[in-house]
Amino acid sequence: MPTLILVRHGRSTANTEGVLAGWTPGVALDERGAAQAAALPGRLAELPISEVVSSPLQRCQETLAPLLEARPGLRAHTDERIGECHYGDWSGRKLAELGDEPLMQVVQAHPSAAAFPGGESMRAMQTRAAEAVREWNARVERDHGADAVYLMCSHGDIIKSLVADALGLHLDLFQRISVEPCSITAIRYTRLRPFLVRLGDTGDFASLAPREEPPADDATVGGGAGAP
Repeated sequence: MPTLILVRHGRSTANTEGVLAGWTPGVALDERGAAQAAALPGRLAELPISEVVSSPLQRCQETLAPLLEARPGLRAHTDERIGECHYGDWSGRKLAELGDEPLMQVVQAHPSAAAFPGGESMRAMQTRAAEAVREWNARVERDHGADAVYLMCSHGDIIKSLVADALGLHLDLFQRISVEPCSITAIRYTRLRPFLVRLGDTGDFASLAPREEPPADDATVGGGAGAP
């Protein structure tokens, strides 16, 4: 079965503003995010990518634009099932203020029980994304062969949930996974089991350096902003 390259979108204006974007329209890449996207074709130059699939949201479309320009033979398919979690009434709100919501404790410690008001549950988010991957695996293998490589550009929580699925981890453990903006995660699928062969690879170790303010114990809903 194929190898899936998962790319989280580049750093967005919502990431730097500390806002939970969700499906809010008009959320674009910031200056650093645009630079990350511009570097993506070089990072992926050795890979024979057969198909590209994208979340419909602007920040993912902008992340893929330089890659598609560098490879005019590729075109991006849009699949809403790998779009961001529907955060409902939480969308557009500051993450700092959401930290006081009782639901945030559930999101951190028991996400399989978390459902966002006016939105969807994290369990439903993982299910739709995993179903999309399995359908695309079959389609890519049919059209390009069992050794094909294809790419999906998606969002932090989506990618983390797909990694948990590949590793056989319960969704309640997915907050232990971290994927930075424009990081590359690779999962090789086989008949019996998936293999996680890359996780959150940015080629940049700056985010591991000590910071003036220590990182929080909680995971950032929607994914963090990455290195400064």
